[in-house]
Parts: sequence; C-alpha cells; structure tokens
Amino acid sequence: MNVSEFRDQLLSEHAALEADGAETEADRKPVVLDQQSVGRLSRMDAMQGQAMAQALQARRTGRLRAISAALTRIDDGEFGYCDDCGEEIAEGRLRLDPCAMKCRDCAG
Repeated sequence: MNVSEFRDQLLSEHAALEADGAETEADRKPVVLDQQSVGRLSRMDAMQGQAMAQALQARRTGRLRAISAALTRIDDGEFGYCDDCGEEIAEGRLRLDPCAMKCRDCAG
C-alpha cells in the first residue's frame, strides 16, 4: 500500500472542501428580513437556501475532520489498520474512502 498516494488524495480533497466552503460562505449568512424589498415567498426561499447551505457546510466540516484524523493516522504510522481489531483494512476499502477507520468486519 502506497501511503503517500493516500496522503496526496486526502490533501487534495481537504483543499477542495476548504475552497468550496469559502465559495459558499455568503450563502450561509443570516437572511435579512426586509419586508420593503423582498416578498414573503422570496424570504422563505432565501431562508431555505441558507438552511441547505448550512447543512452542506456541516457535512463538509465533518468530512474535513475525518480527513484530518486520517492524516494524523498516516503521520503516526497507524493508517490502514482497524481501530477496533488492529487488523489491516483492505486497500480497496481505503481506495473507496481513505478516511475509513475500521475493517469491513468491524464496520459491520
């Protein structure tokens, strides 16, 4: 298993997620409720868009945490080993998700 490939993949995904988060920052800001310039349905649409952007950012933040944890496991020499049983995680599983922390058996 070439750990440097996984590191590069994780760093690339991390950078992309950070960039996506920066691009959508304005979408997550509070919706101004100016009744003079915007109708009720438009405000509701804006609030729904804001909620969706916030939910996406929450998922993005969770993935960033998982990537950071995987990079830490690489640095500590623990990458590719199951957190529960200590056995090696199949390379195919890691190729699908390099953040996987458990082998197929322990992941259930």
